[in-house]
Amino acid sequence: MKHTISVLVENKFGVLARIAGLFSARGFNITSLAVGETEDPTTSRMTIVVKGDDRTLEQIKKQLNKLIDTIKVVDFKEGEFIDRGLILIKVGVSAKTRKELLEAVETAAGRIVNAGSKAVTVELAGDQNQIRTILELLKPFGILEVVRTGRIAMSTADRGLVVEGKPEVNE
Repeated sequence: MKHTISVLVENKFGVLARIAGLFSARGFNITSLAVGETEDPTTSRMTIVVKGDDRTLEQIKKQLNKLIDTIKVVDFKEGEFIDRGLILIKVGVSAKTRKELLEAVETAAGRIVNAGSKAVTVELAGDQNQIRTILELLKPFGILEVVRTGRIAMSTADRGLVVEGKPEVNE
């Protein structure tokens, strides 16, 4: 089972290496990793996707919480978060297939970001199902190259919303 974990950490040199080392030292495989600065430049958020059972997940969370640079660890439950990834797909194209390719991209809510005479680069930001769909739609055209980001995720809970510059308090 895949688990999506959000880890708020201090934005310091070496934190990513320590967390990656924690996973590798214990034999846990990271299937997706995205890291970025938050609204506070002193903190970063890591979104980590890992495969494992509930026991493995508990081990991971305990180990993450032991790290001095860790501020908060959240295990997102199904339906409690939204996630997105970005994918760039370079697809072979000819004069005969160009129109059909453009229709497939439009159907999948993708966007052409570069077009040449022999290849087109498609961009899609979406959830994992949307990314799988566009890959399946473009496969018959001949995928030449795929580059994708790690998954990012955010809770759907409405705590901490900012309304007109003031934090909203939900009790």
